[in-house]
Amino acid sequence: MVTESPRAAACESDELLGQVRTLRQDADLMEAYARRLRDTAATLSGRPAAPEWSRATLEQQAAACATAADQLRTAAQALLAHARG
Repeated sequence: MVTESPRAAACESDELLGQVRTLRQDADLMEAYARRLRDTAATLSGRPAAPEWSRATLEQQAAACATAADQLRTAAQALLAHARG
């Protein structure tokens, strides 16, 4: 049977925790993108020069970013549980 040394396990745990931080940072970025897209959609709303499809498209993209943020946070939480496991 192969066993892992405590030092190797600690290194792996540190790497996993680094990945958790990265996933959470990416989730924060996706939330920020969603806000910016919604703000842009609101700014363009009612402006005659803006194409009619632009608001709906921006809202769809914002929703996709919000979904991605949720999924990234879920992945981070699962990875954190694994790292602590």
